[in-house]
Amino acid sequence: MGYAETYARWQADPEGFWMDAAQAIDWIHPPSKALDDSNAPLYEWFTDATMNTCYNAVDRHVAAGHGDRVAIIHDSPVTDSITKMTYAELQQATARLGGALQRKGVEKGDRVIIYMPMVPEALVAMLACARIGAIHSVVFGGFAAHELAVRIDDATPKAIIAGSCGIEPGRVVEYKPLLDGAIAQAAHKPDFCVILQRDAANAILGENDHEWHAFQEGAPLAEPVPVGGGDPLYILYTSGTTGQPKGVVRPNGGHAVALHWTMKNIYNVEAGDVFWAASDVGWVVGHSYICYAPLLAGCTTIVFEGKPVGTPDAGTFWRVISEHGVKSFFTAPTAFRAIKRVDPKGEFLKDYDLSCLQTLYLAGERADPDTIEWAQKMLNVPVVDHWWQTETGYTIVGNPMGLEALPIKVGSPSVPMPGYDVQILGEDGHPLPAGELGAIAIKLPLPPGTLPTLWHAEERFRKSYLTTFPGYYETGDAGMIDEDGYVYIMARTDDVINVAGHRLSTGAMEEVLAGLPDVAECAVIGVRDELKGQLPMGFLCVNSGTTRSSEEIVKDAIARVREQIGPVAAFKLAVCVDRLPKTRSGKILRATMAKIADGEAFKVPATIDDPAILDEIREALQGLGYAPD
Repeated sequence: MGYAETYARWQADPEGFWMDAAQAIDWIHPPSKALDDSNAPLYEWFTDATMNTCYNAVDRHVAAGHGDRVAIIHDSPVTDSITKMTYAELQQATARLGGALQRKGVEKGDRVIIYMPMVPEALVAMLACARIGAIHSVVFGGFAAHELAVRIDDATPKAIIAGSCGIEPGRVVEYKPLLDGAIAQAAHKPDFCVILQRDAANAILGENDHEWHAFQEGAPLAEPVPVGGGDPLYILYTSGTTGQPKGVVRPNGGHAVALHWTMKNIYNVEAGDVFWAASDVGWVVGHSYICYAPLLAGCTTIVFEGKPVGTPDAGTFWRVISEHGVKSFFTAPTAFRAIKRVDPKGEFLKDYDLSCLQTLYLAGERADPDTIEWAQKMLNVPVVDHWWQTETGYTIVGNPMGLEALPIKVGSPSVPMPGYDVQILGEDGHPLPAGELGAIAIKLPLPPGTLPTLWHAEERFRKSYLTTFPGYYETGDAGMIDEDGYVYIMARTDDVINVAGHRLSTGAMEEVLAGLPDVAECAVIGVRDELKGQLPMGFLCVNSGTTRSSEEIVKDAIARVREQIGPVAAFKLAVCVDRLPKTRSGKILRATMAKIADGEAFKVPATIDDPAILDEIREALQGLGYAPD
């Protein structure tokens, strides 16, 4: 059955569609119905069922005779090591850690914060919590103490599981001092911490700290604990406009059903295939597609510790794909822009056989056409952009390669997936015709696996997502849908700027600028202007080896935007910079750049890779007369 038939089937009978999908999950007590609308507009799924996510991700594959299959490959260029863990070994590891946590009093419904680098033990910790019914909250390893403290106070964990350090190219980040600082700041104090010691930096343990191996010694093996389909599996914090992070809640039942469905239908992988999502367990991609989805489907997942460039060269990704036989690869456009900038002609590709790779998937930010076309040319496989959010946990709009490989329209992540009724709304809340730019909203209810609420913040959930457009989930993104039903994500709603009364997408301008031969990546922000209200300002990072001057490149950029978007854009401000400020997941901090440009006070985000980048942006803005003195 192709895409159109599958989507139509979901539209005609959403309950039946998801009940059929639920048959792929092993239930202790199967659901009698899919949707629970008793508390609309807060919807839940499979609430009368019981199951265990860890059992579905690990134990059932062992029980089916696949215990010797490799579950996790840890590939770490920064430690020059590769290790593998089978499903049988993963079962033992999760049962042992789960039993140790139970022995220390962690019970069903308790929270456990996980603060770890990209090591297999991070997945073991997540699955061990799922095994005993504890709710895990993974915080990106190396987050600042204050940000970790905020999450400790919100989640009130009984325990924290952490690594002694994270290892990045050229430096070691010690986690234990950050953890100690966070606990000192937090009003809530965890009962104990478990620390995985790493050779690069051994942590000094306190009286409430336990070493990873010693903590588990002699512990009984935990059996999977039955949990309700609507019970939380995890809390994942995402940024909030108030500065207080939002705790996205992910329920067990719908999460397992939806993620298992995506592996075959969207990513075209099945049991035994090798799947690689080059992300971090601290982000939603790491939760969904490093840990849970590949293991639910019986695949081999790769935990990668390193960077696409510099560990040791621009061929690192190609080596991992070739060496481990990756069939389906998922990463952020930023990673490919970094590779393209260092190796624009793809010289490093010549050293590797990538015949195993069938599809490249991009997500996490808008994939500019130039990056997609470069990747298509280099890899000679379909390059599929797809769009989703921390809140949804999996694809909203994509190209379902396992159902049907739809034509790729560069610049669009393609079409809505079953479960998502995506519409473009005007400011009055009414749907807009094809081709018009507006707010992207999803008609309620959202499908299984998406957030039913925020952790202990129902009112905030309603205000953040359900109030602006009653009956819809507000995505916060702006875009349009063309006459073929393809969705275009143009910008965050806040990034649609108003130039002399014309609503313009900064994302559309970025697409134009990214098409310049000398530009590796770029960002466009809106800055205040007394005459026109706002003006667009472009920041350009050039390719390695470019011989043309910054002045020439900027001149071409201004001319290209005028030619392709028109004089209405009033694009006259652009500057070349060495780097752009990004979060550790690779998202460009456009709002921070805009605040610098407008002279506003702001706090350096805890997730930023290198705060020194902001000084470079300030200097560039000062040169244009827009930065504060």
